[in-house]
Amino acid sequence: MAAVSSQSGCAAIVQPATDAKFGDYQANGVMALAKKLKVDPRKLAEDVVKKSELDDICQPPEIAGPGFINLRLKPEFVAANLLEINKDAARLGIEKTDKPKTIVVDFSGPNIAKQMHVGHLRSTIIGDCICRVLEFEGHKVIRQNHIGDWGLQMGMMLYKRVEDLAALENHYKTISDIMVTDEDVTENVRKSTARLQQGHKAEKEYWERVRRATLKTCFEIYDMLGGVFTKEDVRGESFYKDMLVGVVGELKKKKLAVESEGAVCIFPEGFKNKEGEALPLIVQKSDGAYLYATTDLAAIRYRISKLKADRIIYVTDARQKLHFEMVFATAHMAGWAKEKSELIHVTFGSVLGEDGKPLKTREGENVKLKELLNEAVERAHKIVNEKNPDLPKDKKDEIAKAVGIGAVKYADFSNNRTSDYIFSFDKMLAMDGNTAPYMQYAYARIKSIERKAQTKQVPIEEELASVKKLSLSEPAEVDLAKYLIRYGEAVEAAAADYRPNYLTSYLYDLAQKFSAFYTNCPVLDAGPDKRPTRLLLCDLTARTIRHGLSELLGIEVVEQM
Repeated sequence: MAAVSSQSGCAAIVQPATDAKFGDYQANGVMALAKKLKVDPRKLAEDVVKKSELDDICQPPEIAGPGFINLRLKPEFVAANLLEINKDAARLGIEKTDKPKTIVVDFSGPNIAKQMHVGHLRSTIIGDCICRVLEFEGHKVIRQNHIGDWGLQMGMMLYKRVEDLAALENHYKTISDIMVTDEDVTENVRKSTARLQQGHKAEKEYWERVRRATLKTCFEIYDMLGGVFTKEDVRGESFYKDMLVGVVGELKKKKLAVESEGAVCIFPEGFKNKEGEALPLIVQKSDGAYLYATTDLAAIRYRISKLKADRIIYVTDARQKLHFEMVFATAHMAGWAKEKSELIHVTFGSVLGEDGKPLKTREGENVKLKELLNEAVERAHKIVNEKNPDLPKDKKDEIAKAVGIGAVKYADFSNNRTSDYIFSFDKMLAMDGNTAPYMQYAYARIKSIERKAQTKQVPIEEELASVKKLSLSEPAEVDLAKYLIRYGEAVEAAAADYRPNYLTSYLYDLAQKFSAFYTNCPVLDAGPDKRPTRLLLCDLTARTIRHGLSELLGIEVVEQM
């Protein structure tokens, strides 16, 4: 377009066509440029088409409406792309970024002395998916589990020392209620907190015991979810405890922090309360205690100065939006986050019960995450028993775990992360629709076709490796092939917006296109001129589904269902 207009920065805005009857892609940038140049958009589109050099990629471009340019890929271009993808077993033809960054992803963040519940599900699995996608793109990703293991809640834990996590959790609620009216208990909790923070031996030993016990239960869940963290990834609030004095001191020195009603506060520009007054970010209370904001600021300073982070991503629910906006603003004001430093808050909605309210037990408690995952596996086990009762027990267990855990993760991923969604075991374990079991079955089905194609004379791997030319003639073949070469677009979109649902949508559509292909194009009984092409389409579909599910979404696939 620049060659036609002599203007720099003229974006063609090429996007996938919204309707296949118009082609595969559509260039939408002509009309904006025509308006800028004050010329007829259709005439400008004609000039752009004349100057375009797309003969090796597309059929002759078509101009539609006031200036849209429709593009339809040539089957031979698509075939050549498929052969290149076939050679690249690890990356399916998707190149790594040429500008790799160091990216810290802060997610999960359970609290010490409490069991992980359903509220931790989305942060944990969305954060894991973001890490996987960014790592695949070629970035250096540092996972950080910023656990809540410091502050007043530790004093509440120390007030009545019990070892059982469930008992400790009940104790928290009891003490919280008492502290509302009982100043003596509140004072004792504060003293316990102070003794821990001053390094008293008994308090520190008990804290370490409870911390180890809590993390042990957390890692059981992380392992169930596919190995989300290593122990080195845990860097909780306590890690920054010795940095907090320096953080507040530096903010005071830079005249960013001031005393307000005894507390030390920052007033970032642009933040107001309902009365229109400046909204404070408190970094130290009047009694000298530090807050979440102080720890978060210390973490930003550490991650940029020590971990050399170019970008820091926080994955939390949307209720923390204001908190992070103010923390980010303060980090920039203090100069800890440089101009090139990216601070990003990735938010998500709530998990709801089928009554449309936040998912709770009948007693009104948060559903424990381990219990929820165990129930998913148990329900999947029943389905496996019904569908395939003759399978060996270890195989049933393997499939049930893959399907159960996969169903929970996929159901979450397939929803727009910023929206609430209703948690339903029946829907997420269904064998039809956009679910993990459907996708896992689609993969297993293709592997079954490949096993049937195997012969003693020519192993399937050899037959596929020997394919040097593809013949794409049937509409269903062409449709599937075109969609296979667009996998990189889905990965790029998911990485750019931190949205796993872009991947699940792509994979589901791919499975649908494969189903149409397999219905209309015989594979095993195809003649020698068709069989290699169709077997390769089967194999690339299976490899793409496997990569998307297993490598990027962290969902296991199985060879049979």
